[in-house]
Amino acid sequence: MAYKLICIDVDGTLLNSKHEITPKVKEAIEKAHALGLHTVISTGRMYTDAQYYADLIGVKSPVIASNGAFIKEKDNDHVIYKDILGESLCLELLEIFRKHRTTPYFCTPHKFYYGTILFKFFYIVTKLFGRRNNNLDMEYVFSWKQWQTVLQQEKEDIVKCEIIYRDAALIEQLRQELANIEQVEVVDSSQYNIEITRKGVSKGKAVAMLAALYNLQREEIIAIGDSANDISMIEYAGLGIAMGNALASVKQCADYITDSNDEDGVANAINRFVLEAQF
Repeated sequence: MAYKLICIDVDGTLLNSKHEITPKVKEAIEKAHALGLHTVISTGRMYTDAQYYADLIGVKSPVIASNGAFIKEKDNDHVIYKDILGESLCLELLEIFRKHRTTPYFCTPHKFYYGTILFKFFYIVTKLFGRRNNNLDMEYVFSWKQWQTVLQQEKEDIVKCEIIYRDAALIEQLRQELANIEQVEVVDSSQYNIEITRKGVSKGKAVAMLAALYNLQREEIIAIGDSANDISMIEYAGLGIAMGNALASVKQCADYITDSNDEDGVANAINRFVLEAQF
């Protein structure tokens, strides 16, 4: 099978545990891109963050951001798809977070709003230690009343909400309440967070949209990931690949398990199924 589209998750997949793209991974992607493959970053991160990594690997293809809530051409202003949470749903979520005394994070494609000053500290530390090199447009929201103002002002642009936690037991009731809201999609991208988008949003749906855009069959698509939010695209793709460091649930639905993100798993998969297949 000649593959024509490859979708790659960022955290735990494209990036190793030091949050770096290794030379071997970059080289494999560049070679696949030179063969004409559309190489797409597909991530839960906001668009400007995702675009940064697309720039690092030098691809021209569209970027899937916010778990598929926002898809945009990388080198022009054309937005392929955008699905917002909407003001009323954002405010409903805000009340749930307030009831459970949980600080939320909301983002547009281009701006990140955070409710705890500790996040700013974490962001600075990651930059100091080289775990992050790009700048994000961020704003600290200091009160519930201010959150209401922000969500009203950004009502046409909020595409994702996120909860970050350390103790899963403390947010179990919150998770159960979110599960009862029919209008939202709830997934995890790590063991310490919950990501919330509009119902029906997923990486799998986003990949299907790009397949239609490029007139591709599912059998011509590769998807690589490691977390629960990657399952939909791994199941949709003709060749779904789980990283060696992936969750067990991701591995179970994959067609192939490559090496871990610290063992150049993305490069090894591309070499095996794309580059070596050319000869």
